[in-house]
Amino acid sequence: MSGAARPIGIFDSGLGGLTVLRELHRQLPAEDLIYFGDTARVPYGTKGARTVTAFARQDARFLLRQDIKLLVVACNTASAFALDDLARELPVPVLGVIEPGLAAARRSTRGGAVGVIGTRGTITSGRYQAGLAGWLDPARIVANPCPLFVSLVEEGLLDHALTELACAEYLAPLREAAVDTLILGCTHYPLLKPAIARYMGPEVVLVDSAEALASAVVAELDRGGLRREGAGEGRLAYYLSDLPWTFRTEGERYLGKPIDHVETVNLDELEAS
Repeated sequence: MSGAARPIGIFDSGLGGLTVLRELHRQLPAEDLIYFGDTARVPYGTKGARTVTAFARQDARFLLRQDIKLLVVACNTASAFALDDLARELPVPVLGVIEPGLAAARRSTRGGAVGVIGTRGTITSGRYQAGLAGWLDPARIVANPCPLFVSLVEEGLLDHALTELACAEYLAPLREAAVDTLILGCTHYPLLKPAIARYMGPEVVLVDSAEALASAVVAELDRGGLRREGAGEGRLAYYLSDLPWTFRTEGERYLGKPIDHVETVNLDELEAS
């Protein structure tokens, strides 16, 4: 198979990376996309760097066996802990969500404070804070972990009273700091955009790193001459390490199209790779 005709691989710990898949399919409709969700081991954000890096290597090796031309790390925690290792070790370009999100925040801020929310792993890693500090006064950076948000998304509780309570609990420091821009530092979080926007108010710009990451993928493909041209629609393939009941219902609702077939990957096989 020629380089441009090969698929793009995307992985995340669960459902959240579908936000990246949707945006990639919108911006690159002719590309074949292969999605792997490590749903048997979700969430990554509560785990340490060594464990997340090991999982990310296994996920990447699985997708490399599908003959991908580019790897998208659609997980902020894996991007924080493992992106540098993957980029150094793999024979294909590797893109993560953090740098595109930081660039989008820089374009969006109006001179006020900038907030970032994510899993404990992502926030503890300090990757977003360090990136923001490259051009922003550290006193104007407000970072807060939102550990329950991933579980709320995975359980399909997008418009639930529990989600409203979680927003009030986790986002109060950011609203008090009057941030004008808020980075959604987890690819699950765009699924909670309506609830987050209601709590933060209309003046706060929510940075969806999925959109920024997809634009970075377009630029990388064009730079390497790997963009697939054609009028036909690319194939979407889904692999999971476990099949949760919410994947099809929530996934179809967010993607706006049916998920016809999902294959499960044996976890023992994945861990042996």
